[in-house]
Amino acid sequence: MISDEEQAQRQAALRALLARPLLTAERDPEALVLVRRHVTELRGWLSRETGWRLTVDSGAARLFKTAPDTRDATHPARGKAGEPYGRRRYVLICLALAALERADAQTTLGRLAEEVLSSAAEPELDFDFTLDSRAERADLVAVVRTLLDWGVLRRVAGDEDAYLSATGDVLYDVRRPVLAALLTGTRGPSTITTASFEDRLAELTAEPVADTDDLRNQALRRRLTRKLLEDPVIYFADLDESERAYLASQRHAIVRRLEEATGLVAEVRAEGIAMVDPEDELTDVRMPEQRTDGHVTLLVAEQLAAHGELTMEELKSFVRRAAREHASFWRKGVTEPGAEDGLLSGALTKLTALRLVRVTEDAAIGLPAIARYALDEPVIKGQ
Repeated sequence: MISDEEQAQRQAALRALLARPLLTAERDPEALVLVRRHVTELRGWLSRETGWRLTVDSGAARLFKTAPDTRDATHPARGKAGEPYGRRRYVLICLALAALERADAQTTLGRLAEEVLSSAAEPELDFDFTLDSRAERADLVAVVRTLLDWGVLRRVAGDEDAYLSATGDVLYDVRRPVLAALLTGTRGPSTITTASFEDRLAELTAEPVADTDDLRNQALRRRLTRKLLEDPVIYFADLDESERAYLASQRHAIVRRLEEATGLVAEVRAEGIAMVDPEDELTDVRMPEQRTDGHVTLLVAEQLAAHGELTMEELKSFVRRAAREHASFWRKGVTEPGAEDGLLSGALTKLTALRLVRVTEDAAIGLPAIARYALDEPVIKGQ
């Protein structure tokens, strides 16, 4: 029987890994100390319940997560200002990592840019990148800052803004142990020969097929646990028949183990399960939020909770009315023609990421969990 303090420390360590699967001594010193202290128990729980590997040394801890659904594009990498990565940045980060594999112990931003340019010029890559425009230089700087945040690079001297304005360069240490721990696939990318992106991604993340009842049940438990940890909500209708059957019989045991290990609280409804974080730490998409975009998202959620499904034109009309009503509180420009397009797009992006809405070509459909944002008529009690 472990003490309450020990249990709290293990929960804190696991939560830190779930929030940031790559912890470094410079960026996350306290969390890394906790993980190192409880590494044996953490590694055992993660292997048993999720099948995820955990490696720990004095400088870093790496949880090798596996995405429950590789087709999910609702949680992109983001830059320093929160802007989502586009195709160019994703390609650049891959080219930068490949260049750093060949780099010396130290490198500069200018030298890294030259290596990336050389790789981008390969004709089979079909990638146009020249660094001639400020936007291209800004994308490269955003990628480098992501690598700094991950701990792959350590800044020694200089500043990226100076490079961006062509007035200076930046010197970095290349942290090879962190660089080597980035890939989470079950096999090396160089061993995959299929042509299409979808097939390559499937092979990169494919896991062995279980051939006994015990191993099949273990695979189901791990798959469901990953979904509960990673997805905002699991809808029973989205599970296959074997997953629904297993979850129906083992739900209480799975949920109990998750609650004990992480401090999350299960919210079970007829349509599905969500693991709710009372501390509001284990999410990259928060709702509700303050300011204009957060208010728009909440209002759109209320509308979809009330109506179930609305066309894009109906939603744009609603956002225009809301902008006029709240113009004195929202940021400037929200009442200008066309402003509703950006406001609505941001709201639906967040609601989709939270599994609250499904968006089609010309409509948005509220999913069951959005009912929590419905408003009832106020009830005024007597004296």
